[in-house]
Amino acid sequence: MNIDWSKLGFAYMQTKSHIRYVWKDGKWDGGELVSEPYLNIHIAATALHYGQTAFEGLKVFRRKDGKLCAFRPEMNARRISASARRSCMAEVPEDLFMDAVRRVVKDNIDYVPPYGTGASLYVRPLLIGTGPQIGVNAANEYTFIILVTPVGAYYKGGLSPVRAIIFDDFDRAAPNGTGMVKMGGNYGAALLPHKIAHDKGFPVDLYLDAAEHKYVDEFGTSNFIAITKDGTYVTPKSHSVLPSVTNDGLQKLAAHLGMKVEVRKIPFEEIETFAEIAACGTAVVITPVNEIVRGDKVIKVGPREGAGPYLQKLYDNYTAIQWGEAADPFGWSVEI
Repeated sequence: MNIDWSKLGFAYMQTKSHIRYVWKDGKWDGGELVSEPYLNIHIAATALHYGQTAFEGLKVFRRKDGKLCAFRPEMNARRISASARRSCMAEVPEDLFMDAVRRVVKDNIDYVPPYGTGASLYVRPLLIGTGPQIGVNAANEYTFIILVTPVGAYYKGGLSPVRAIIFDDFDRAAPNGTGMVKMGGNYGAALLPHKIAHDKGFPVDLYLDAAEHKYVDEFGTSNFIAITKDGTYVTPKSHSVLPSVTNDGLQKLAAHLGMKVEVRKIPFEEIETFAEIAACGTAVVITPVNEIVRGDKVIKVGPREGAGPYLQKLYDNYTAIQWGEAADPFGWSVEI
């Protein structure tokens, strides 16, 4: 195996194995490590017809002290169970989830990038309905999978700022009048606006609330965070946004660093008053956003290059905990 760890992007690379569990007759089996990266499922599986599917994303780091640590995996375990309850799927017990993470990481230990390369092992849990149903009903069989793959940065350029776009009239922006359809449980509905944004030269798209288009919700791939001119950390209060593990952690870290934290509705007009804006998530951690376009209106926020002082401080402290370069006062790192 000859991998140039420093040149990894955020893309799938086949590794030694994934781990797979099956729920049937009311219980999960013991799971098995599988080398073949394909899954044979019934053509009437509920994942294919009724969207019974949910996924998570977390990272494992080879730290400065040589230890392998998963970052806040219990949060992902709880969130996938919440998704399962909402989608009428079998829940994955937290102890099974944690054991699965340990087993699959240990079996793929050669694919955990070395400390100092900036790369990590991305862990993707997936829960799907594999039992057949033609009537609209929940499945009688589910499959829980965790695949792993080494990854680099999601966006090249580290903390280089990106531009975002808002579509007020998506029907007009979409090709051939393709309308926007809200979907729950996955990114299916986000793919088309995300593609249109990319085609227009915007790495990310920003969503406002669906009812009034007056309040900020989240970016197409990540949560929205902002820093006011007095150094307050602000993020939207909305039932429509993903309960981000990274946003939760950054809020706790910001408070730990002495910053005021506000989770509240954010009127669109307030955007231009912020000192710094960013997208945050597992893949990107923090990506500064220095320009937001809505129709003919162009809002410029923060420095033209790099991150502002508060986002830089949050990023440095957060990643230092992940890499074991600083103390972990929150107990976020779980040794494999």
